[in-house]
Amino acid sequence: MSRRQCLVGLLACSAARAANTSNTAPTGALPPLAPPQGKVVLSISGLVMHTNAPDRADFDLEMLAALPQRQLVTHTPWHQGAQTFTGPLLRDVLAQAGAHGKLLVAVALNDYRCDIPTDDTTQFDVVLARLQNGEPMRVRDKGPLFIVYPFDTDARLRSDRYYARSAWQLRSLIVQP
Repeated sequence: MSRRQCLVGLLACSAARAANTSNTAPTGALPPLAPPQGKVVLSISGLVMHTNAPDRADFDLEMLAALPQRQLVTHTPWHQGAQTFTGPLLRDVLAQAGAHGKLLVAVALNDYRCDIPTDDTTQFDVVLARLQNGEPMRVRDKGPLFIVYPFDTDARLRSDRYYARSAWQLRSLIVQP
């Protein structure tokens, strides 16, 4: 066997091994999180498995808009009449980041912080609103992102406990054990 044939054989074996290891992702695994193309509006850090920036998952508005959207019509203590909020479910955003903790620390642009048990995201259809009544939310209108609970669906949600968890002007989530 010539030296050239040995090299070709080694390259073929290396390529086959690389192909086999790249196909070992578990069934149902999410594709890698693409980097944001626009301005980052949300960073998720802490216990996350899918990152696109150092130790965190960053999202721009287009990335959030690409997730399945949910419309939530509800009354809030901060608005007159029922409002329609649109955005992905918070649990879907957390899944994109591979979040795996029991507590979220939500941080707003003005440094307001609140603790949200991750169980809330499975027990209730909590929306990460990016639109209000069909329009993007400006910072002065509680945007660009607002955590909204479905207040009108469950009387338990109409309390200070859940109102305090409805962080507006959201900028980051820290996933903790």
